[in-house]
Amino acid sequence: MINIKSLRVDYDDLNAVCDVNLDIGPGQIFGLVGPNGAGKTSMIKAIAGIIEPTYGEIKIAGFDMELESENALGKLGYMPDFSPVYENLKVWEYLDVFAAAYLIDRSVRPEKVEHWIKRVNLQDKTNTVIRELSRGMRQRLVLAKTLLHDPDVLLLDEPASGLDPIARKDLHDILKSVAEEKKTILISSHILTELSDFCNAIGIMEKGKMVLSGSLDDIRKHINSTGQLVIRLAVANQETIQKLTTFLQIIPFLTNIKHNNSIELQASFSGDPNDASALLAKLVREGFSISTYFVKEANVEEIFFHVGAKQVS
Repeated sequence: MINIKSLRVDYDDLNAVCDVNLDIGPGQIFGLVGPNGAGKTSMIKAIAGIIEPTYGEIKIAGFDMELESENALGKLGYMPDFSPVYENLKVWEYLDVFAAAYLIDRSVRPEKVEHWIKRVNLQDKTNTVIRELSRGMRQRLVLAKTLLHDPDVLLLDEPASGLDPIARKDLHDILKSVAEEKKTILISSHILTELSDFCNAIGIMEKGKMVLSGSLDDIRKHINSTGQLVIRLAVANQETIQKLTTFLQIIPFLTNIKHNNSIELQASFSGDPNDASALLAKLVREGFSISTYFVKEANVEEIFFHVGAKQVS
């Protein structure tokens, strides 16, 4: 749905995006991460047609952004960081203005506007003037505006920036529900831990270059990232912990075994799901009383620092 070839963006003598190639497929939720100044916003603006790239090819849903811009832009929904709004309009009026701009037929505009007001949980604010809305409510309103015309591709640049934890969770839940409709989403964010629960692919940018991109599973394999096995015992003492440690030391796919307290052990795990299942069965047969057992994969933040963001934010 998003296809980029040899994309370059220059501002006078500054090279913001350097020869980036990227493919994001239908239904993919792609997290774009990197330090400040890495080129994330410049790339998103080029994809959205807001700035003209120095050179390169951008296609949206198969339409060339340069040669078929109207068709390409019709497939896009773009939500910038700190999106401007019309302070004096009411919530429903703001959405109605953009519904008209999107050429949504007048006969269905009220229905569309009402649908998205409810979808972003602003039904109690339908007749509220925008200047009276909180930052989180404004972000939800802008997201509703972005989705009014039912785009296939969403570009979200730091959508949760500046929001408090509750507003961030509200926005995150709405985005997850939108993602379930198989829309292609490209999201730039500094909140790396949250992207782990949301994205199924990431791209890491540094100094205008795409250092690494792909599905989370493929990237974990590429960087030889091991999971972390966590075992917590229901009842234990020092003798039981030592017995369990000795037992785990002979398991070939476990290394760096350590216990954080009297009932929990952790180990680097390089096996697969079948290995994890077989080991749990062995532990139960050996008489260990297991209350918690899971393998934690490296999240987006851990991958980011493993790959190395050497540029200072």
